[in-house]
Amino acid sequence: MNFETRAIRTQLDRTQHREHSAPVYNTSGFIFEDAEQMRALFAEEYEGHMYSRYSNPNSSEFEEKIKLLEGVEDAFATASGMAAVFASLAPLLQNGDHIVASSALFGASVTILTKILPRYGITATLVHPEQPEAWEKAIRPNTKMLFLETPSNPGLAVIDLAWAGELARKHGLIFNVDNCFATPYLQQPAHYGADLITHSATKFIDGQGRVLGGVVAGRKDLIAEVRKFCRATGPSMAPFNAWVLSKSLETLAVRMDRHCDNALRIAEHFQDHPEVERVNYPFLPSHPQYDIARRQMKAGGGIITLTVRGGLERCRQFIDARQMISLSANLGDTRTIITHPAFSTHSKLSEEERQAIGILPGLVRLSVGLEHPNDIIADLEQALEKSKVASEVR
Repeated sequence: MNFETRAIRTQLDRTQHREHSAPVYNTSGFIFEDAEQMRALFAEEYEGHMYSRYSNPNSSEFEEKIKLLEGVEDAFATASGMAAVFASLAPLLQNGDHIVASSALFGASVTILTKILPRYGITATLVHPEQPEAWEKAIRPNTKMLFLETPSNPGLAVIDLAWAGELARKHGLIFNVDNCFATPYLQQPAHYGADLITHSATKFIDGQGRVLGGVVAGRKDLIAEVRKFCRATGPSMAPFNAWVLSKSLETLAVRMDRHCDNALRIAEHFQDHPEVERVNYPFLPSHPQYDIARRQMKAGGGIITLTVRGGLERCRQFIDARQMISLSANLGDTRTIITHPAFSTHSKLSEEERQAIGILPGLVRLSVGLEHPNDIIADLEQALEKSKVASEVR
């Protein structure tokens, strides 16, 4: 079956009630037929639901869909995207291990690598995404994992997955890819050798800003370790959230098509705008990794960045002048959202760290929604004009 059909037709078995849409299994626990069944289930002699911290029919349906859409062997759902990122790292690493990671990662991922894991004797070397020659030099005898995000949040750096997969295989590393911005619809990292794929399902997978969720997908043996870790530590996805996210996957393809069409149109409109210093979008020919993006992505995604002329104060005025567009730290919604990464998602990084990955004071991240593109453009145009006037008066 094709992507869209798998996303829609992968469902739980119907109950005796013959429902067309899977129900919400809003239960914390499950009963056993007898003592022997309880013993056998806890002994993992066969699969079955015991307790919703371990598994639930709704999370199982969501995991099965992600597994099929990413083209991997297994998946495990978590309470949030950051729970998924941590679960893709912690159970597979131990004291003395080392990670080579892209420096262009979501801010909280950088915090895990540089502030949290070192407490347990796990170190990381962050390498610039546009300096591939430095990646292999960073690998040590104790390096266990290669971790990257492409396109990156928020700078939209695109890393060649085929090249990275080959590098990981050459050195026997676990290849871990954060695929949040692309979603399984636009890019399947497993096709390039990724062993693990992480998602914040809160973003485009949900698509309407309703629930939190995350998922780790990949090789069966690695997901088995992720599952054991999460069952013990408890970052479980709630049944209702899993139900919402599984239903959301049914419309992922059609939504992403519209997100991408809108984003490309807006990026093209503003790329030569006199009040915009730079527009960054993977499917603009001006993007430094345009050829790589075209090769490994179906379309450019729903995120663009704009660097407004005039620096920080002008950027503040531009953000405050918007009328329709939402100001939020979230992304991947039906509604267009603007974010100032230096003040929000990447505020915990130092100024030097932000500069190194292109987060300048005038940069805004635009999560392009499903509104009519002319209305999004009109709101951005009027905000640019108002902020220009305000900065001239000042």
